[in-house]
Amino acid sequence: MAGPPVLIWREEVESLLRYKELVPRLEEALGLFSGRDAAAVLQPVRTAVPLQKHGGFFLLMPAYMEKESILCTKFVCFYKREENSALPSTQATVMLLDPEGGNVKAVMDGEAITSMRTAAVSAISAKLLMRPGAEVLAILGTGKQAQSHYDVFTEMFPFKEVRVWGHTKGRTESFVGSLGGAASVCGSVEEAVSGADVIVTVTRSTEPLLFGRWVKPGAHVAAVGACRPDWRELDDQLMEEAVVYADSREAAMIESGDIILSGAEVFAELGEVINGTKPAHREKTTVFKSLGLAVEDAVSAKLVFDQWKDKTSPV
Repeated sequence: MAGPPVLIWREEVESLLRYKELVPRLEEALGLFSGRDAAAVLQPVRTAVPLQKHGGFFLLMPAYMEKESILCTKFVCFYKREENSALPSTQATVMLLDPEGGNVKAVMDGEAITSMRTAAVSAISAKLLMRPGAEVLAILGTGKQAQSHYDVFTEMFPFKEVRVWGHTKGRTESFVGSLGGAASVCGSVEEAVSGADVIVTVTRSTEPLLFGRWVKPGAHVAAVGACRPDWRELDDQLMEEAVVYADSREAAMIESGDIILSGAEVFAELGEVINGTKPAHREKTTVFKSLGLAVEDAVSAKLVFDQWKDKTSPV
């Protein structure tokens, strides 16, 4: 009989998960997700249950990768909080199961996994789509995703300048201060993105805050916020002028207000670019709309579990 599941919480997940190991696994998973073998990855669009009384949603994200023998699901509670709320906007737990026996092998903190895998996929989009020689990175947002995106983008790419904008000046200054002087505070979105080569939007905005007229031709935008069909971060002009990519075309057409409300067409999934079935238009303005895939959680959880086993195995 299988024993009780292993419990792996945030500090340990963060100590076990590293971008240098995570990024190539996510690239492989995205390629499988968008590949011609429909059985390689079984992953429905996430189920969303409204929590109207509390201003939130309960999300369920299962995935099964047959060849890799990975069965996983993530439970997420996501809330639209006020700016100064003491309550968390997101709580997440990941469960890794044995696909043969159906038993739970591990239960682990999902916030660290979500934060890191989301940022890593955004970095993969930049690796594939940004112009060579990109020097200026702009980050719109000051939360956990802003931190994880700063970490992986500065680890993977040699940006000469990083700019940050947030809704609250004090919070923005505090966030930039935590980076050790490696970034600058901007007083407006326009100031932050003007001339930027890569723009990351990780905000709670429900209305457009990044306008196409501010984005220089050929810039790459990784749009991570606005994960509901009536929420937006990007305006119609930007969506019309850019070549739009997504992690999942199906999810984008159901969940992304930036795409649904603008009427934009998803040109390709990242996995199609990785597989070579769709081109990377580096010479054009590009938008990557990130919704987050259960398969990303699955390979991340498997990596954490494997690292945990190596760490705890007797020599």
